[in-house]
Amino acid sequence: MASPSTAATLSWSSSSWLHSFCGHSNEISKLPDKRMPMVIWAQKKAKKTRKIILKEDVTDLGKKGQLLDVKAGYYRNYLLPMGKAQIVTPSLLKEMRMEEERIDAEKKRVKEEAQQLALIFETVGAFKVKRKGGKGKQIFGSVTAQDLVDIIKAQLQRDVDKRIVSLPEIRETGEYIAELKLHPEVTARVRVNVYAN
Repeated sequence: MASPSTAATLSWSSSSWLHSFCGHSNEISKLPDKRMPMVIWAQKKAKKTRKIILKEDVTDLGKKGQLLDVKAGYYRNYLLPMGKAQIVTPSLLKEMRMEEERIDAEKKRVKEEAQQLALIFETVGAFKVKRKGGKGKQIFGSVTAQDLVDIIKAQLQRDVDKRIVSLPEIRETGEYIAELKLHPEVTARVRVNVYAN
């Protein structure tokens, strides 16, 4: 059993420890009153959509290279893991703009080349095609797109794809007009003179 002096020492040391930890008893009463209103600042809500660019065609969403706003969860859980899209950044937008300008310049150059080629075809005059003659104006066989392509190659040293040549049906001698679709916006009209030998 502890002696009375030891008990007094323990009580004194525990009370001094309490004072050193919490301060004086009048400081404890200075804690905020529970009835005072507390102000809570609301956090800014997270963005619910993301601005993305598609890396490939996505069914029911869009085509490759298209800029879209999609729900953040859809991007995070489907498009990003599958590698179908990426977040749009200022540097990516700049790259896209530069690529579009390059593509536009290339399209313009191709169209100008097609226009120059059309001018050459139209100023050449008539392309002459020889065929074995039959009765009257009739010829044996018909003149095909491949025949015209071969003649253009021989006269102008230009390779032309026969799929761009549109010819009327030619089964007799005379002059015909053929169309060469050199570009979606440029069509050359050339004269084809068919004669019998």
